[in-house]
Amino acid sequence: MSVTREFSADQKQLIISIKGKFDFSLVQDFRQAYSHIGESEPLVIIDLRETEYLDSSALGMLLNMRKSLGSTVKGIHLINARPEVKRILDISRFEKMFTIA
Repeated sequence: MSVTREFSADQKQLIISIKGKFDFSLVQDFRQAYSHIGESEPLVIIDLRETEYLDSSALGMLLNMRKSLGSTVKGIHLINARPEVKRILDISRFEKMFTIA
């Protein structure tokens, strides 16, 4: 399980990748990944390509991130979710709060 963070070369996108299970064990790493984003007001992209599973605490962490970042970012996109992860996002109606691609 890991969380990685990478800015695009132009600093306009912050890409956070989650590998393995996205659950409460990642709370500190996930919070650190979106803190200190600087003045660039990036688009935040959460890449779920390697996320095997997410639970209710992960959904809560995503909501907390959204609340914490507020208007300091251009938006938050959840991308590359596997079918089982996408299903959880759909059931939770996250498409109303995030762009899911």
